[in-house]
Amino acid sequence: MSKNVRVRFAPSPTGPLHIGGVRTALFNYLFAKKHGGDFVLRIEDTDQNRYVDGAEDYIVESLNWCGIPFDEGPSKNEKFGPYRQSERKHLYKQYADELIASGKAYYAFDTSEQLDAHRKGHEAEGKTFIYNWHNREKGRLVNSLVLSEAETQAKIEAGEHYVVRFKSPQDETLHLKDIIRGDISIDTNVLDDKILFKSDGMPTYHLANIVDDHLMEITHVIRGEEWLPSLALHQLLYDAFGWEAPEFAHLPLILKPTGKGKLSKRDGDKLGFPVFPLEYTAPDGTISKGYKEDGYFPEAVVNFLAFLGWNPGTEQEIFSLEELIEAFDLETVHKAGARFDPDKTKWFNHHYMQQQLDLDLAKEFQSKNILLSDVDINYIALVVDLIKERATFVSDFWELSHFFFISPTSYNEKAAKKAWKEDTDTLMNELVSVIEKTQADSAETLRTSIKEWITFKEIGFGKVMMPLRLALVGALQGPDVFDIMFMIGKHESIKRIEIAINSF
Repeated sequence: MSKNVRVRFAPSPTGPLHIGGVRTALFNYLFAKKHGGDFVLRIEDTDQNRYVDGAEDYIVESLNWCGIPFDEGPSKNEKFGPYRQSERKHLYKQYADELIASGKAYYAFDTSEQLDAHRKGHEAEGKTFIYNWHNREKGRLVNSLVLSEAETQAKIEAGEHYVVRFKSPQDETLHLKDIIRGDISIDTNVLDDKILFKSDGMPTYHLANIVDDHLMEITHVIRGEEWLPSLALHQLLYDAFGWEAPEFAHLPLILKPTGKGKLSKRDGDKLGFPVFPLEYTAPDGTISKGYKEDGYFPEAVVNFLAFLGWNPGTEQEIFSLEELIEAFDLETVHKAGARFDPDKTKWFNHHYMQQQLDLDLAKEFQSKNILLSDVDINYIALVVDLIKERATFVSDFWELSHFFFISPTSYNEKAAKKAWKEDTDTLMNELVSVIEKTQADSAETLRTSIKEWITFKEIGFGKVMMPLRLALVGALQGPDVFDIMFMIGKHESIKRIEIAINSF
């Protein structure tokens, strides 16, 4: 690419960052890094009524946890700062004034009551009210296109509330291009005259977004599909200012697991999965689940988000961040919505679980279980190595491994009926003698000794191994029996067998 690629992620700090927003940030990050460009974070906080304290910090922490930090943004490499729109509001009026001076925009003084009356009047006639070319200069609407310059100035000086509206062109066909969706044609007659600026000194998203992208030299705008209807206005604004527009790419929606409708927090609450990267406590005290706190690895979250709307065109599903950067291409992003699959997210996490160091997992396991506080971390790591293949989250570890740390206090009733027969007591007593004579310096030594005894006795393996597992674990589950015996030790193994004999 001839220009240095610059992309931006521009969330509003109105609450927690939805994974749809994280996906948008990720695609921006991947595109920037693939082309050696810059990933910019801009906080679009012009709507102060919806501002939530702490939301900006949450956004930054989420990006950092996912491993996709911004290159430029608030308090970081402020080459084009400030990066909060509330700190840039002094910039926007001059651009609104420029549009008015060039005849591309105008002042409108219509009150909310007046506009409601127009809407109701149109509805009564079976029509839809649109503030644009067909009515803006007929005299029924109050704006600077029908007022004299002196009347307009008098209203402004009198402190009347006004907005600045963009003057959408009439009878034109706008030809737009989207990297993902291809060529788009829009009849400008269907466009309304959007509000760009208000008399309280605050711009709307449309004006601030265009001005900031231009001043920050953004080359590619990669954003959600919900902004596609605004593309025509944004292109017209670039044209009105005489600026070169960035290239646009509108990402597909992330759909509910059913495939019908946009994924929402309610879907996560209903089906028990997070829709936010980090746990979030709302101002009213309501706590929303986060992927981090639910035990997901950031690599897994990034991997499954990358596949929501994109795939490399190969069978490969597991990608490191570096591999994603290498493979990612906006032109292979899908147009259709991407169905969110909670089970697939767990599949990714299971995979990344297996890639973690046993010692790291052991430390996390120990930190989450008070019963392990005094257990040697190296022992815990050996246990983790034996059970992590069956786990999806670290929170699964205790259920899979408790018998490595504490003796069973009860036995699964169904398993007991299956494993403990009339002659089992006799066999288990003999087994104790075999174990006592065995030098249990490895799982393999125990395996060899016990197998030789079973072969000598000419009995079925299950007659010994099932009750042995039941005695050690309390149920017919767990990793290799001989690994369990070696880990807990010969004396503890004998003790558990003798307790089981006395219990049945």
